[in-house]
Amino acid sequence: MGLGMARALWKGTLGFGLVNISVELLTAGNPDELDLDLLDRRDHARIGYQKINKSTGMVVENADIVRGFAIGDDKYVVLSADDLKAANPKATQSIDILGFVAEASVPRIFYDRPYYVSPLKGSERAYALLRDALDTSAQLALAQIVIHTRQHVAAVYPHESALVVQLLRYEVDLKDPDTAGVKAVPSAPKGSASRERAMADQLISSMYMDWEPGLFKDTYREDLLKLVRQRAKKGGSKTALSASSQSSAKQTKVIDLVAALQKSLGAAPASEPSSASKRVRKTGTRVTRGKVA
Repeated sequence: MGLGMARALWKGTLGFGLVNISVELLTAGNPDELDLDLLDRRDHARIGYQKINKSTGMVVENADIVRGFAIGDDKYVVLSADDLKAANPKATQSIDILGFVAEASVPRIFYDRPYYVSPLKGSERAYALLRDALDTSAQLALAQIVIHTRQHVAAVYPHESALVVQLLRYEVDLKDPDTAGVKAVPSAPKGSASRERAMADQLISSMYMDWEPGLFKDTYREDLLKLVRQRAKKGGSKTALSASSQSSAKQTKVIDLVAALQKSLGAAPASEPSSASKRVRKTGTRVTRGKVA
């Protein structure tokens, strides 16, 4: 993982009962996104941003910028980085395990951003002990951790040879389907539409595949880069693609559900990534919290 060259977000302790493991927190994500600059459409000059003092209109340098909590009109309590730590020094430098739960008991919608936890010198034995015990327990640890200015609940679990701390959303941070605007669709009564259900079950079974993350890639990014290269050959031409060169997604309305299911069962799955569609499906793989079991 190249941990030796990584920059830690912080160094502190991972509390496991009376055992305190010295660790550092490292980012696990590595987003590979296209870096698109903002340009003035008239001359393609790059757009820049400045931090402006709203009272004077003058540019403010980063060294002169502090954080503040508003307590009234134009009245603030200024908080430095040291103040944020001093509010609760232990919470800002520790991952406190509160307990252990079955790994399947945390709904997937609660999972948020993952981080790696790496042991500091002298803590390798205790780190490996917790990692290996979790690996054979079918459980994950629930912990609390402060990142930036917020305390999070998190799941701690092993991934390959590392421990992962994955932030979990608080219940109040999630909308229920009704609040989000999801249309309520009741399940069919037992015994009704059994043919459709049987065919749907068969279709799901026929499309089963092992989770192999290396098979998936951002094909939209590749299409966008292809467009960039085409434009670059023309000197950065702003000409839009012709309608014939663009595939349009049409909304379809299923008129005969049974016929659609039968057609799906008789055709090769079209919903898989192209790189994965040629793979032979296997059986016996269980995927939980980002880990193949």
